[in-house]
Amino acid sequence: MGCVLSSPDYAGENRRKTRNVGEIVVFVPGLRIPKAMDFSGQLGDGFSRSFVDRLSALRTRIVVMTSQEGLVPSPKSRKSTTRHGGGGSAMADLQQALEDYLPVLLGLAQSKETGMGNCWYEVLSVLHLMAMLSLWQANLLLLPKTPSENYHSKVSEESRRASVDVFLKAAGYLDFAVQNVLPQFPTQLRKDLPLDLAEGVLGALCQQALSQGVDIQLGMAIDSVKATTAVKRRLACEMVTYWHQAQQNITGIPLANEWGGKHKLFVTWKYIESKVAAYYYHGLILEEGNGERSHAMAAAALQAADEFLRESKKACEAFNEASPFSRSPPVWGTIKYLMEKLPKDASSNVTEKDPHSHERITHLAPALPEFALSLKPDEYRFPPVDPSWNNELQGSSLASTR
Repeated sequence: MGCVLSSPDYAGENRRKTRNVGEIVVFVPGLRIPKAMDFSGQLGDGFSRSFVDRLSALRTRIVVMTSQEGLVPSPKSRKSTTRHGGGGSAMADLQQALEDYLPVLLGLAQSKETGMGNCWYEVLSVLHLMAMLSLWQANLLLLPKTPSENYHSKVSEESRRASVDVFLKAAGYLDFAVQNVLPQFPTQLRKDLPLDLAEGVLGALCQQALSQGVDIQLGMAIDSVKATTAVKRRLACEMVTYWHQAQQNITGIPLANEWGGKHKLFVTWKYIESKVAAYYYHGLILEEGNGERSHAMAAAALQAADEFLRESKKACEAFNEASPFSRSPPVWGTIKYLMEKLPKDASSNVTEKDPHSHERITHLAPALPEFALSLKPDEYRFPPVDPSWNNELQGSSLASTR
């Protein structure tokens, strides 16, 4: 954060460097560590000393908290997190600090009395940090419990349902930032933003949150005896659309450093993985049809799903091996089900293995149906401007009339 723009670098010099980020279900491209800033020097004499001190204290609290090691619990410390996977008191305290700071900051951004630069950059950074905290919370919720003997790793239904709400909240912050905060920037300042605050990256993170929310819904549908194959196919196809949009948003942005490169690899991996489920359930629907053509299309879809499964494993390895190193937790949910079911279903429907390349197999696959997207970001709104601004504006008016 900071009203003085930093260099347009994805991670910049304000991210903690780490060699290993542990287990990843939800990718979070690091937390931006704000630089210290002297408000008294930038605000001048137009505001009361008590107001400037309060604003400085609120921001300094965030600087200190984001700089602390262990802010985001590591896999080793997961037992110390809350029952609902809230990420521990440090993350909750930082979220509260941001919520306390934002109403005061909004008055500063909307005031024409300040001599500061573009304070909307500070507002944008706060929203970005709030979204990243939400994604970290979702990651903690979805890390499976360590399996006991003779039991598979799993994530409780309570945690899965809670994670969907957290994903929508994160998407709400990001969508609001794109739709309402970025337009506040003059054209040149918008071009000079750090790349991780660029519209395409924010949009990709928003689509990621929505897609991973749909993935959780698909996993719960798989576990439900009431969910039809058509419902599962629709969710899987929606997931493909979300990831395709994420990839389109981020492809043209030159994210050359570690966090940016790893972000692109995550989107690539998950986009491929989403096609596994979509082609699998599309194949099962086609298999229910009559005639040789329908069965041939079903076989092609299932073969494509099997091919994408192999490709997704390679993409997963590439993501985890990219610095900062990560690892995937024991498989569960949608992908675990597909790994168990797909090889058998694909082999029973393909009488002769296609010896051709990945490109030929995927080219021969039938087109996936398109559906209206069901998940939307939460509707986020700015909080009211802090009441202390009324006193400051009144004091400023009195001073100007003397």
